[in-house]
Order: sequence, then structure tokens, then C-alpha cells
Amino acid sequence: MPEITRFYGIIIKIFLTREHNPPHFHAVYGEYNGTFEISTLKMIEGDLPAKAQALVKEWAEQYIDDIMKMWETKTLKKLPPLE
Repeated sequence: MPEITRFYGIIIKIFLTREHNPPHFHAVYGEYNGTFEISTLKMIEGDLPAKAQALVKEWAEQYIDDIMKMWETKTLKKLPPLE
């Protein structure tokens, strides 16, 4: 699964295929994982700690349009980390 960014030990990845609905991205933090629906930024699967979830959501709010565009066009692009 291609990495699109990383920050504070969190790696954000996306697998670009339509058969894998709803549109989502993955966050990995050590041994923890979370799957986030792009349209709502809700974690729909996983065990990511609450603090890491908050950081992922803060980052994704800034790049939600870019993430959705990647999903729709199946074009991967690196995005800036959360600062």
C-alpha cells in the first residue's frame, strides 16, 4: 500500500481501487492501525489510540480534497505532513 505522508510516527497509506469501498485511507502507528472513511474522516475499523486518531483527522481535514481526488483518479501523490 503506497505511503502518502508520515508525521509523529504515523504513516498514512492509501490503496487506490474502486472495489475497496467506501473510499478510505489507512493510518499505521506502531502496532496500531486505523481505516478512515474519506468523506466523514471517521475511523471505520482499527485500534488506533484516540490521540493518534485526532492527529490523523487534523491532518486529513487539511487535505481531504486531495485525498478524495487521489481515490477518484487513482493517481498517487505525496502530501505534506502535519506540522
